[in-house]
Amino acid sequence: MATEFPPIPLTGVPFPKAEYERRQKKVLNAMERVGLDALLVTAHGHLRYLTGYHGFGGYFAPFPLILVQGQKPTYVVREYEMQVVRAESCIDEIIAYTQQHDFAKVCADVLRRYGLQKRTVGLELGCWNLAPADVSALQAQLPELRISDATRVIASVAAVKSELELEAMRDAMTSTDLAICAFQQSLREGVTELEAADTIEREVKKAGGELWRWYSLSFGDRTKLPHGPPAHYAIRNNEPAIIEIGGAKWGYAAGLVRSAVLGRHPEIESLHDLAVAALEAAIAAIKPGVAAGEVDAAARSVITRSGRQQVFRHRTGYQNGIHWAERGNLSLEPTAADLLEANMTLHMPIVLFAESGHLVGCSESVLVTERGAEVLSRRPHTLYRA
Repeated sequence: MATEFPPIPLTGVPFPKAEYERRQKKVLNAMERVGLDALLVTAHGHLRYLTGYHGFGGYFAPFPLILVQGQKPTYVVREYEMQVVRAESCIDEIIAYTQQHDFAKVCADVLRRYGLQKRTVGLELGCWNLAPADVSALQAQLPELRISDATRVIASVAAVKSELELEAMRDAMTSTDLAICAFQQSLREGVTELEAADTIEREVKKAGGELWRWYSLSFGDRTKLPHGPPAHYAIRNNEPAIIEIGGAKWGYAAGLVRSAVLGRHPEIESLHDLAVAALEAAIAAIKPGVAAGEVDAAARSVITRSGRQQVFRHRTGYQNGIHWAERGNLSLEPTAADLLEANMTLHMPIVLFAESGHLVGCSESVLVTERGAEVLSRRPHTLYRA
């Protein structure tokens, strides 16, 4: 007697296929502008943006989506992952490789089929999930292939969000705001970071929301550790707390940084005021046509005028959306020349280093509009005092 199995719960792609086709067409247009005959997309966030599939199976070797003008997109994936890629992507043309060493040969075969073995092909050389050995192996298969760095091609397209994407970002921020509220309400003497995290996750889940899979939360002296995950540390009176967390919807994350003090902490309170002033200056500088470096300069000038330049040790912000952020995307940093456009979304964490070593700060995720910046959160970025 044959065993009957229950049906597999498939999530499918979150957006209509037409939305992905629109994105692919915009990328193809961008490729044409920079002189690429083909593009191998390997960054997980960019794969999800163009196909719906999260791309995490690509830990084994890259899962390139091959885009060629006039051809259907071709996904080259590990055979082990074929079923999930078919179920959770919008791509019909899927070609498999089995072992890690097969990756370059199978990719090369696809490029030969399209007559590209002597043409210019873009690789995302500045993104995660493409090792130098992968590039070398592909070049060995196709010695006359001209490889061009295409790190920014998809980033420049994905920076400008559609209405469907903005809806996802707003829904994600609803969960973020709920998480921040739960964090603040959990602060009492003796509560541990893990207990606060449990409260946050429970409240978001109860409301039907979702959190991005990673977040940082720390109390007391552990706030000296950037990006610290929650641990068994219990907060004491007159200690600070900091959280960086984001709700998620369909792979889109909307992050926020918020700080708090249980009782009083004059050093943290003073430095947080500076973080607020820098953040608000950066938000005020945002509008279409402004260079990313100008936004960074607006925040940095506030800190410079305070005479405490050493407290700010990173960029002002970055393009956000799918997968929180992707290496190689637009960055709000000194001298960055990228021009802001309407419907871009940005996360701007102003986190400062106190003399004591504690980290304190705040952030906003914002939408660039024709009039300036729309702050997506409804939670104030002032210091929370418990």
